[in-house]
Formats: sequence, C-alpha cells, structure tokens
Amino acid sequence: MTENARATAAEIDHAVAVFRRHYAEVNGQSTRIYPGVLETLEALRGQGRKLAVVTNKAEAFTLPLLQRMKIDDYFDVVVSGDTLAVKKPDPAVLHHACTLLDISPCKGLMIGDSANDALAARGAGMPVLLVRYGYSEGVPVDTIECDGLLSTAIEVLDHIIPR
Repeated sequence: MTENARATAAEIDHAVAVFRRHYAEVNGQSTRIYPGVLETLEALRGQGRKLAVVTNKAEAFTLPLLQRMKIDDYFDVVVSGDTLAVKKPDPAVLHHACTLLDISPCKGLMIGDSANDALAARGAGMPVLLVRYGYSEGVPVDTIECDGLLSTAIEVLDHIIPR
C-alpha cells in the first residue's frame, strides 16, 4: 500500500464481512480450556454461585465459543463487547452484569487476565483477582494493581468463602 492509499466504505464493509465470516468459521478451533477451569466452574456451581462472562469480544463470537468449549451452561449471564455502548475498562459492563445477576458489585468477584479487567473491577467497586496466564494485552499481570494473583483457576476457591 502507498502512504496515501484509502479504502472506500464499500471496501471496508466487504473486508469486515470477510473477516467476520472467517472468524466465525475458525472461532475456538485452536482454543483450549486452561487446566483447572472446568473443576473450578464445577466447584463454584456446586456452591450455588452465580457466574457471568464479561468480555470485549462481540456476542456473535462469544456465545459460539462458549458453546464450542461446552462451558456455556455454567454462566447465568454473558455480557459481550457489543452488549452495551461501552466495553472494559468501563465499569458499566460489570454494573450491567451485576444488575442481571441481582448482586451488588462489592459482593461480586472479577477474575481476569488484563489491566482492562482490573480497571473495570476497580471502577465498579468489585474485588479482582488476575490469572498469570491468558491474554494480558502484553502487560505482565504482576504489574497490575489487583487483590491477588492466581497461577491456576482452582486457586480462586482459596479466595472465596464457601457456601
């Protein structure tokens, strides 16, 4: 491309459509559930916990991914990147999830893997634990202010009061 190259609106729309179609086809093909996640979800469900997914990924990709990984039934609420007009780190997405779950943000717990997750939780007045694996947006999680770091998902059970 040259420095002055410009795409038309039609070309951009076509490129986005091609991307979305391709992404939908490959969404989750190489995705693997991290060790301990299924056991953690089972334990939390066994305690009667209400669980939500709050992601910046579009709903068209979020729900099929959760279904493909066979974990969609664990979650009472899914807030995707296009559910509201804002995304993480805006705390509104966590407030929305809490409203749907009928809980106060201070009674919730954000488990995330990035600064956006921590910022959203802090803004919502919600405690936050960060996992040492995952997306992290290139920022080491041990440099991000949070209430604790997890090396495995199952460690979250050490941070909550059993029911």
